[in-house]
Formats: sequence, C-alpha cells, structure tokens
Amino acid sequence: MMDGGHWPHGSCDGAGGSLVRLRRRASEFFDSLPVAELASEAHRRLWISDWLRVAEDYRTLAEFARADRSGRIAHEAWMCAQTAIQVARSLSCQEDIADADLADKLATGLKSFEDDAGLAIDRVEIDCFGQEVLAGFFVQGGRRGPRAPVVICISDEHITGSSMMGRLPPALLRRNMSLLLIDACNSTHRRSFKPEHVLQCCLDYLEARPDIDQQRIAIYGEGAAAPHASRLALTDGRIAAAVCDGGLLTQFMRRAPFRWMTGLEQSDQDGNSTGSMLPSRRLSCPLLVVVGSRSMVREHEALELRTFYRQAGADCSIVVPNCIPHPLGEVENFIAVDDFIFEWLDSKLGAGRQLDLVTYL
Repeated sequence: MMDGGHWPHGSCDGAGGSLVRLRRRASEFFDSLPVAELASEAHRRLWISDWLRVAEDYRTLAEFARADRSGRIAHEAWMCAQTAIQVARSLSCQEDIADADLADKLATGLKSFEDDAGLAIDRVEIDCFGQEVLAGFFVQGGRRGPRAPVVICISDEHITGSSMMGRLPPALLRRNMSLLLIDACNSTHRRSFKPEHVLQCCLDYLEARPDIDQQRIAIYGEGAAAPHASRLALTDGRIAAAVCDGGLLTQFMRRAPFRWMTGLEQSDQDGNSTGSMLPSRRLSCPLLVVVGSRSMVREHEALELRTFYRQAGADCSIVVPNCIPHPLGEVENFIAVDDFIFEWLDSKLGAGRQLDLVTYL
C-alpha cells in the first residue's frame, strides 16, 4: 500500500489554489501507481473508495458554500469533486459494478456544478440545417478582453459529453479560453449529413457570439471523434488549431480491404512502418496528435505523420501519454494529458510558451 500521506485528504477550503493542489495530488497519484497492485481488485476498490471520499468532502463543502451564498467557493469545490470522481472512474473497469454508480455521480455533480457556475456554463442547442440539433455546453473561461479564443470539444459514444464536462473545465482554470463541448453522438435526429458538415454549424454558432475571437477557434476530438476533428480542420479554414488524428484513421479505413488482402496489417502490428497510412492531404493549421485512446493512433504512426509534416514545413506536434498497463486494461494520467493539451492550445491560440514537437509525459 502507498503511504497515507499521498492521498489528498485534509482541508477542502475550495478556494484559491485548492483545485490546483488537488489536481497536482491526483497527477502525483497516477505517476506513483504500483503496477503490481493495480491488477488487484482489492487495491483498486480501496483507491476508488478513497477518491470517492475526497469527492464527498468537496461536495459537502460546496453545499455549505451554496447555503452561505459563496458562489465562487461552491463553484471551485464542485470542480474538485468532479475531478476526484474522474480519478475514481479511471481506476474502475467496465466489469466493476461501481462504474455505473460513478457515471451517475458524475451526472449528479454536473447538475450542481452548472447551478453554481451561473453564466459561466450554458447549455446550448445548435440547429443543423433545420433537421437536427446538437446538444452541448458552452463554458466561459477566464476571459481577458472583450473576446476570447474557444475550443470545440467533440465527444463520442465511449467518451461522453458528461464525462468531458467533468474533466475539462477544471483544466481550464484561469486560462484565457472558452470551451464548446458537443455530445456528437446524441443529436436529436438521425444524421443526414457528414459529421464535418454538421460540425460547421458549431462554427456558425460561435461566429454569432460577440464574446468569441473568430480568428482563434480550435477543434479537439477524442476517441472516435478525432477523425471528425481532422476532417473539419481540412475542409473549413476557420479552424486555427486542431487536436485530432491528422487523418490517419480515415486513411486506415479506406485502405483496410487492400491491407487485409496483402497482409500489410501484420507489419503494422509488428510496429513497422509501411508508408501507406500517410494522409493524401495535410492540415493547413497547427495540429496535435495525442497517441493512444484519445485518438486511437499508435506511436509509430504518429511519428511517421510528424516526419511527413516536417518535410512539408508544416506544424505538427505529438504527445505520448504515460499509460500504465495492467491485466484489465490501462490507466492514464488524464490530469497531465489535459494540462498538456491546453498548454499546447495556449501556445497556438494565445501567448503560451512554445513546446517540444514530440513530448513524452
């Protein structure tokens, strides 16, 4: 077992740097996870219980702060509670009964988080050609000046909009950036248009908002939504930066029959480059490819893409998260990954420092 001092117990003051401290503790927790114990159901359940206890502490603080009309403290305490639940959920497996309970806790906490955020969080419904509606959230960041850059974040069926809402706003703290989170798989009608055409409606919506800098709009797609982000960045010049798959998965799907017939899929599994996965077109805006489950792109594919862009004199960055494997799957330090992604977006949309083109977390 880990030393008890590692756990984020103690005073939950909910103000000032408390969210920053909690995120730092959570990141340190992931970095020091013992792989041997991670495979043990008993250890995982103990860790999940501990982080849920932390979430409950912050939830209680948020309720007290709300009763005292301390909206700022309640708002930050809810973000702390959501972060702790996300840590617990990242430790659970689909086979765990607790996983469904954690999803319910996230949804319940999100509703209270919205209530205390006031105008900082707004539920939106974006009309798409009069035929369907995209539901989502607009999250106001720490705006400096009349207009702020914004990031369109797209979820998929495995990474839900509620999960992203519980995870991303805490990483946005004090950044000059807003978010538009779209639950792309839950439109109200059956889709009649390509995903990138539907997502163009999000750009139209943002252009109509007076608090958005139209020259600094980015797109971020997770999981199966990463190719949608790539295609939107390819087809719409209003995108200033993209966190996506760089077009790799689209190429893979198009060439899958050929690769199956020629046996090239075996060389990919062995980690050897075939040169056939490179996209036929490149994005004109800066792009970041996150290796692993967030884009389903493997490291050798991302590095090959990076070489392709470098030879063309284009802007392509790669980040390789440190995922901890165990018999039931793998655990990612989502705190470190989210912080890096927003730092990269800051460097492209704001005045953030320039980062390495290939980063290992």
